Amino acid sequence: MTIYAARLTRMLSRYGFESVSGEHMGMLNSCFVGLDLGQAADYSAIAILERQGIGEDMTLLCRHLQRWELRTSYPAIVADTARMMNSAEVQIIAGRMRPVLAVDATGVGAPVIDLLKREPMNAQLEPIQITGGDAVTREGGVTRVPKRDLVSAAQVALQSERLKIAEELPEAQTLVRELENFQVKINLDTAHDSYGAWREGTHDDLVLAVSLALWIAKNGQDKTVIVFRR
Repeated sequence: MTIYAARLTRMLSRYGFESVSGEHMGMLNSCFVGLDLGQAADYSAIAILERQGIGEDMTLLCRHLQRWELRTSYPAIVADTARMMNSAEVQIIAGRMRPVLAVDATGVGAPVIDLLKREPMNAQLEPIQITGGDAVTREGGVTRVPKRDLVSAAQVALQSERLKIAEELPEAQTLVRELENFQVKINLDTAHDSYGAWREGTHDDLVLAVSLALWIAKNGQDKTVIVFRR
């Protein structure tokens, strides 16, 4: 909790309020969405996850996976995304809290973020700029996240079996193939790592969409919520 949040907590306690830290706020959020934006030769993809349980009992259920056709326009992707966020199905999963939408703000993502902000959408928008660095930083409303952090979020969730992907999802097998083709490359001169599909002609769009949703589910709840005491 920041110094400002700590002061706010003390002030509110005098007037019959209490604050709930980001850690506990995360217990209230249950719908997390990752949107990976492709360029000319890459697909754009979206993943919708539902969080059930908390702590050691927490699982993340993948409720929807989708890849748009190549060369689908960004305004069309924005319209589709807003429709999904406003749908009864997603709002039921989200419950009392809005769904959290983590969007790839790298490269072409910046103007798409502007389109999403103008779209009537009942969701908490979280722009994520994917970097090759080592630290997570936040500036100007954009969170910069190392790609290794995104990838490790997916790896940990899969290895711990906290991420559940229903076989009947239309893109489930595509996601499995992407995960099988994904690899880590280490530059021996710089010791920097890079991530991506190792077979020519393969993609990693669904992997990144799921990773964005997983990362924001775990790390994106650094907020303070105010509630009445009973």
